[in-house]
Amino acid sequence: MNKADIPLRSQIAQNDKWNLSGLFANDAEWEKAFSEYALRAEKLPGFKGSLGKSAGSLAEYLNFYRDFSILEERLAYYADLRQCEDEGANEARVMTGKMTIASAKAAAGISWAIPEIQAIDNDKITGFLKEECLSEYLIYLKIILRWKPHILTDKEERLIALQNEASGIAGDAFSVLTNVDFDFGTIDTEEGPRPLSQSTWSVFMESENRDLRKRAYDAFYSCYDSHKTTLAALYGGSVKQDVIRARIRGFASAREAALFPDNVPLSVYDNLISTISKNLAPLHRYYALKKRTLKLERMCHYDVYAPVSADVKKKTSWNEAVELICCALAPLGNEYVNTLRGGLSGGWADKYENKGKRSGAFSAGSYTAPPYILMNYKEDSIRDVFTLAHEGGHSMHSFYSAKSNPFSHYNYSIFEAEVASTFNEELLYRYLKEKSGSPELMLYIVNKRADDILATLYRQTMFAEFEKLTHEQEERGEPLTIETLRSVYRGLLKKYFGDGVELEACSDLEALRIPHFYRAFYVYKYSTGISASLALAGRVLGGGKDEREDYFSFLSSGGSRFPIDSLKAAGVDMSEPEPVGAACAVFSGLVDELERLLEK
Repeated sequence: MNKADIPLRSQIAQNDKWNLSGLFANDAEWEKAFSEYALRAEKLPGFKGSLGKSAGSLAEYLNFYRDFSILEERLAYYADLRQCEDEGANEARVMTGKMTIASAKAAAGISWAIPEIQAIDNDKITGFLKEECLSEYLIYLKIILRWKPHILTDKEERLIALQNEASGIAGDAFSVLTNVDFDFGTIDTEEGPRPLSQSTWSVFMESENRDLRKRAYDAFYSCYDSHKTTLAALYGGSVKQDVIRARIRGFASAREAALFPDNVPLSVYDNLISTISKNLAPLHRYYALKKRTLKLERMCHYDVYAPVSADVKKKTSWNEAVELICCALAPLGNEYVNTLRGGLSGGWADKYENKGKRSGAFSAGSYTAPPYILMNYKEDSIRDVFTLAHEGGHSMHSFYSAKSNPFSHYNYSIFEAEVASTFNEELLYRYLKEKSGSPELMLYIVNKRADDILATLYRQTMFAEFEKLTHEQEERGEPLTIETLRSVYRGLLKKYFGDGVELEACSDLEALRIPHFYRAFYVYKYSTGISASLALAGRVLGGGKDEREDYFSFLSSGGSRFPIDSLKAAGVDMSEPEPVGAACAVFSGLVDELERLLEK
């Protein structure tokens, strides 16, 4: 679609937009609620000094704070979703700006609360936890008490809360520099000059035209090369912040601090890296297969994303995509399928692109409203059908979590978040493969699944290993310079791509362009998530009622269990390396299948 063809927000049909009335009927209602929020925030400090008096006093505060937090969530979600509709809309930007300032002020004004709860005598708080008035908050309070060794005085916590907004400056500067200030220029194509940008980069890298891939690659990394010292300083500053925050709270390392909230042992992270490292042969075999199929004398870094199958143009309307997904997810039962179908057809989703709309896709689940899905759906893209299934998985996870838990612990962890979404993708892949009907579509689907698992399992683990190495270097007191960052990353590129892929001089500049690195120790959750979802998909499809109910227990658990325990109850033990090894075996099987299909 050309830019000129992209409709304005006002030109999108109402039934193709999400219905945000589950949050607020309109902006005016939001403004009224925002005024109420500000008044409630002023009352929070009034509870100071009362939390240890009795179980009833603590419950009174927690009930007030629960209702305040539910209102805060509604306000924040509505403002953000409205801004997503059109990033240039001033009204929405004003709302998100007001909410950011107000919530930061509220956080600073309540920074005394957790230290005050943790200061309650152990015997006293143990007695409080037996009282009925606190039954809704048992898990919430136990999590707070678990943090006791890492919480500071109320004055120190206030100082930390006040500087929280500034702690993301490195990441914000990276985003502005690479998304706004960078000018990658244009690339000449058969259709004429096309702009090179962060969003068009992947399109060029997946092109069948090798010369086009190389020219786009060189132009893209030339821009990063011109700013490499600044980018290295930004990332180094972000790592330094991670290490400082961990030390302030008494953690042995930044990685331990990042894994502590989910109670994930460091061994899970280490098992992931070591298991993937032992199973790189299928990955290297896949790149060798690509090299043969693409008839390349040299397999270069700009060749690794080129597909081995031709793109299949198959038109799938929104309603057809919904029905395809629902058929694929039929093993999960009528309640799941009918709820998802009703949501995707009745106001959960913002379906199509409009001018100014946020790119990509996401699901935003909250406690009091439906889980909303942002899409930029294209009817001629099979990939978008998978994206819709993926976001639908997130939304149904949010739906069951909110339905089954009190607000204080309904939210599931990011560690678990990618399980339900990639589970749905696996079921859709298996269904479409069975119904493919043509060798071309079969090859495309198998190739796409292999690429998706590679990107989620292997590539994210490479990123996780890089984060581990760079943070350890900072913790040893060794400065992170542009030279050291490039050296570490080039070593990982050689390890993961193998001898069959030739790196360019600029290939290691990739280390400077990954946004997730500014949210340290996050990417490993993609790898563990796909490993868990592949195991659970096989278990549900190969089992019966009990296996399905185990999966629903996981979807419904919210934050009532730590993620390792929640997944273990569903039937997969992520504290052991076996699920990751089994995921590598799935990828290896896809490579085998691609070889057979390409021989035909």
